[in-house]
Amino acid sequence: MRRVRFHAYGGPEVLRVEEAEAPVPGPGELLVRTEAIGVTLPCVRRLRGDGKGGGDPLPGTPGGEIAGEVVALGPDVTGFAVGDRVTSLTLTGSYTELALAPAFLASRIPEGASAVEAVALVRSGHVALAALSTAAPRGAESVLITGAASGTGHLAVQLAKLQGVPRVVAAVGSVAKAEFLKGLGADEVVTYDQESWGEPVDIVLDGVGGEVLPRALAALAEGGRLVFFNSGGGTVPAYELLAGSKTVTGLTMRRFAAVHRELYEQHRVQLWELARSGRLRAAVHAELPLAEAAEAHEIIEARANLGKVVLRP
Repeated sequence: MRRVRFHAYGGPEVLRVEEAEAPVPGPGELLVRTEAIGVTLPCVRRLRGDGKGGGDPLPGTPGGEIAGEVVALGPDVTGFAVGDRVTSLTLTGSYTELALAPAFLASRIPEGASAVEAVALVRSGHVALAALSTAAPRGAESVLITGAASGTGHLAVQLAKLQGVPRVVAAVGSVAKAEFLKGLGADEVVTYDQESWGEPVDIVLDGVGGEVLPRALAALAEGGRLVFFNSGGGTVPAYELLAGSKTVTGLTMRRFAAVHRELYEQHRVQLWELARSGRLRAAVHAELPLAEAAEAHEIIEARANLGKVVLRP
């Protein structure tokens, strides 16, 4: 099989296509023949050694989400069969023709749906819904979403409006993304370099971190709450929390899915229902061959994407 690997940290230029033996699924794992692979900002950051713990071990296979067909089951796997079409997070990389996926993070792709649609909708939609569920907006509370044009961010904008949030602010790196986001329901669009992000908000969903985090925290009104679900790190000024009675909550999908199994399943059903009804649109910015993974990373690094970037083996 073919896979994309990196043997040193760096930019897109360190990615190489290699031949390798097919992996063998272990306990609780599915072996999936990939049809679509999601490219995300965390993947790009880990390639540069900027992720949690200083990046993935070397050599590494980037990636973290797939859609495709189950070709083998690990010991003790129940609820799935060879031939099922699934989408899932992966924990060992996904830029490969055959990927391992934890069964507890996998879900079936409905009849008639494409792998590209699945990889654009499900993982990013799960993150967006989990972040909104954690923040629990109520009444007339407002929400600001950083990385709002990303695969997760553009779904979070739509889902917040579908949940009745009266004011959704989309924060992005370029004003060129404003029309796209307003078309998805954003009430306001701000850029990171603006001196002011407008009136304070009650909730921030932060998918960027790093230098954006202090600005995001400062954008909160007194008593506001920030849900942090990115790999960008950043420093939280403790006094800001104290003085403004603000809270920050970290979110990882691996824990959310394990602890909130019923809610995770409800979210999966909800995402497909919304997509099928046309109320939720998973935008795909580009589809590229697996061998062009470097170009996909260049798009993400340039923050040029409006929606999801997808690799096709």
